[in-house]
Amino acid sequence: MITPFIIKALDKKASWVVAILVAIAIFVPIANLALPRDSFFHIPNYAISLMGKYTCYALLALALDLVWGYCGILSLGHGAFFALGGYAMGMYLMRQIGTRGVYGDPVLPDFMVFLNWKELPWFWHGFDMFWFAAIMILFVPGLLAFVFGWFAFRSRVTGVYLSIITQAMTYALLLAFFRNEMGFGGNNGLTDFKDILGFDIQADTTRAALFAASCIALAISFLICSGIVRSKFGKVLVAVRDAESRSRFFGYRVENVKLFVFVVSAMMAGVAGALYVPQVGIINPGEFAPANSIEVVVWTAVGGRGTLVGPIIGAVLVNVGKTFFTAAFPEFWLFALGALFVGVTLFLPKGIVGSVSGLYGRATKPRDEHPNLHSAAKEAAAE
Repeated sequence: MITPFIIKALDKKASWVVAILVAIAIFVPIANLALPRDSFFHIPNYAISLMGKYTCYALLALALDLVWGYCGILSLGHGAFFALGGYAMGMYLMRQIGTRGVYGDPVLPDFMVFLNWKELPWFWHGFDMFWFAAIMILFVPGLLAFVFGWFAFRSRVTGVYLSIITQAMTYALLLAFFRNEMGFGGNNGLTDFKDILGFDIQADTTRAALFAASCIALAISFLICSGIVRSKFGKVLVAVRDAESRSRFFGYRVENVKLFVFVVSAMMAGVAGALYVPQVGIINPGEFAPANSIEVVVWTAVGGRGTLVGPIIGAVLVNVGKTFFTAAFPEFWLFALGALFVGVTLFLPKGIVGSVSGLYGRATKPRDEHPNLHSAAKEAAAE
């Protein structure tokens, strides 16, 4: 069952994308760790962290594209799934600190000792084991997406109304996680991580390995998305996106289709958040900010929704621009982002990849320059 799925997913274009991602996962750590600093191909440590962030953002944009580009669900709440996956990883990393914290408590994280907590909350148990944290990284965002989608899709909430309630969900989580009594560090969040799987989280080798893991996760997620959209189920997704009422008329359970793809997308976003946290060293309620979810929509639109590879390119390009603008012209970044989104909407409505693909298709399509002449010639021959 899995083998035919992989074969169907790996068409020519998908094979190239996966191969490039795997090659990057191999080359970049080697260029960082093995090549001398004076080499032209050497990649400095700070660039590894930046590239790791960009890769996690690309995975988040790909997750959104699966539901928006192929199913027509414009979610403004994917930042919540991203943050929940990040918090699950952060809880595991906090449990690994042990007695090395400021207060030296072997069980309670420092913020709990500071707030005079007497015992570890029940929902923190199990996070001292990586396998349990890995399950929660998928389970928690998936469960939230399932519960939310179950009620929203069966109530036939669509369009802008669905977008608004996804953003309301994200904002509600933002307010909840800001509260100290929730047990997630309040405004400060979770930070001061020491190691992951027994390896020093600040070590160059660990950072290179985390970058490689992010690339591999992106490649696997791309493969999964490609398999979904190229299957019969993918055809149903597009049908639901383009003509939901007609799809219902033909007997498809549209709410089940939406629910499945929404849950898969949320789990992918959770993985992106989990890989993001150890590379940036902190997770706080700011990751739930509605503006973050809106930025993901911009990345996807710029790259080209409904193309899979487009959101990856869009996320990288926009965040590279953000890094440059926030350093050189910090006061103009939001204006630049807004201008970019407006410009793409007006002049490249299919995004970068969608527009380039359309131009390439028209350029390579065989053309009949004189159809009327050929028609006339055929009529003359018949006479």
